[in-house]
Amino acid sequence: MTIHAESLLPVSGPSAALRYALVPVDGSGIAVATVTAMLDDGGGGTRARVLAPGELLPYGAHPVLLAETTVHSAHCVEALLQRWGQLPKPWLVWVADAPVRPVADARYLIRALEGRLAGVARVPYLPVLRAVKGPEEAMEHKDVQAAGEKLRRTMEGNG
Repeated sequence: MTIHAESLLPVSGPSAALRYALVPVDGSGIAVATVTAMLDDGGGGTRARVLAPGELLPYGAHPVLLAETTVHSAHCVEALLQRWGQLPKPWLVWVADAPVRPVADARYLIRALEGRLAGVARVPYLPVLRAVKGPEEAMEHKDVQAAGEKLRRTMEGNG
């Protein structure tokens, strides 16, 4: 999925109540779907949802970039931020793709980009995501629920 930063402009309308507008920087998968469910917190897509390609940023929604902890994804974040323009600073939700810390090159690049971001929220490696059919099933697991709670607290300034 590719979202062009120049097409992310504030708009009003029925999406105005949306809290988080998510932009996957390097494709979409179970991690993106699960993070969306974590941030939506049972809102049925009214609090958080992934923006469609070319969709405008709803007025009042916080932009959220979703990326895995790989060097490739970190470079995709950098490329998107270079085109970001005058939009509000986005959050970066950095999802661990393995049960180890990110490689040094990815960590250093994200650290260098932190000034262009509203914040960086980290989601730990969740092995259950490899064995579930969808985010609803993932959200039934205690470790996913705990990661979701921590993610929401971090992004709301309470963690």
